[in-house]
Amino acid sequence: MATLGAIADDLTGATDLALTLTAAGFRTTVVLGADPHAERRTAEAADDADAVVVALKSRTMPVDEAVAVSLDALAWLRRAGCERFYVKYCSTFDSTPEGNIGPVSEAALEALGEEVTVVAPAFPANGRTVYRGHLFVGDEPLDESSMRHHPLTPMTDSNLLRLLEPQLTRGADDVALVPWPVVSRGADAVRAAIARAREDGARFVVVDALDDADLRTLAAATDDLRLLTGGSALAQGLSGPRTEGREGFAPPDGPRVVLSGSASRATQGQVRHVLATGAGLRLRADDLRADFGAVVSGAVTEALGGTAAPFVVYATASPEDVVDTADAPIIEEALAEIAERLVAAGVRSLLVAGGETSGAVVRSLGVGSLALGPEVDPGVAWTRARRDGGDLHLMLKSGNFGARDLFVRAWEAGA
Repeated sequence: MATLGAIADDLTGATDLALTLTAAGFRTTVVLGADPHAERRTAEAADDADAVVVALKSRTMPVDEAVAVSLDALAWLRRAGCERFYVKYCSTFDSTPEGNIGPVSEAALEALGEEVTVVAPAFPANGRTVYRGHLFVGDEPLDESSMRHHPLTPMTDSNLLRLLEPQLTRGADDVALVPWPVVSRGADAVRAAIARAREDGARFVVVDALDDADLRTLAAATDDLRLLTGGSALAQGLSGPRTEGREGFAPPDGPRVVLSGSASRATQGQVRHVLATGAGLRLRADDLRADFGAVVSGAVTEALGGTAAPFVVYATASPEDVVDTADAPIIEEALAEIAERLVAAGVRSLLVAGGETSGAVVRSLGVGSLALGPEVDPGVAWTRARRDGGDLHLMLKSGNFGARDLFVRAWEAGA
């Protein structure tokens, strides 16, 4: 029975966390929180797993809705026997002045009756570090990175304490910092600093981290906390009951199709790399509104008629390919419909880029849960998707993750 339960605010974040937990020795299953059978599937997954990650679509929901679905997920996990919990959000702290990171974390802390937790979005392997409470993306402060121009959650400040302040009931009094010089002194020093922050009235403690060793220090310092919050990398410091929780499998032969709804800089580079050596089709919202069926059918036909090289169906390949936020739903709908038709035609492996797109695709395919397989890049892995119509192999990639050649290399790396 699972003892660790996690709540992720999007699907790719859930698989990212599950991958880290698996490497840390937890047999981990991802379940779809929005699925009408999620209660049953959560219980089934918990019976066969050490950790269960509930994947929501709450990152950009209205705050009240995000809190409600997160508390529902927490209740499911508690009923399934979980005793320790993890609120997972993006390593770029994607949120608005209203939330949803602060309100969801606060609601979980209060529901569990706990006094304090940590805030740890750092993911050093992907260039996300925290120093003096400021979040960096590579060498750039968060607010000077491409995240400043994110269409849904533009990040205009790098200071995590200031970002959290308007999201929490008690404001600035509820947030404290453990700076890197304390972290460098080890787990006991960090544990003592968190205790002092709690005594001073803070419930949310931002902790600096420059590398994986700092996150392992933090994990050791918080082994007595019932709730953790952060990106996926913090989980590498947790200790599961196994030496290896990952299943071994390779994606099956057949058409290699990438469905990309992400507009992130990393994904745009990956799309361009495929187009330089293979083929693809760009979806345009105006074309879909004019004749949705014809565009979708054409994309499916082209994807099925390609060679062994990957075929990418994409929304944007460069910063000039601006996608209006109002167009995102119809593009997601089209990509989900394309995925459904490809699977009906016999395709058994798909690479999907973007959290919102991944959520739309797995819902359209009726996926109940995901088992983790081979890691291809940090935070990116093949999964076995369990569904009534037969298992599939899916790679669900966060927009910002993966090397430039990932879309070409994924199938070879999984073999």
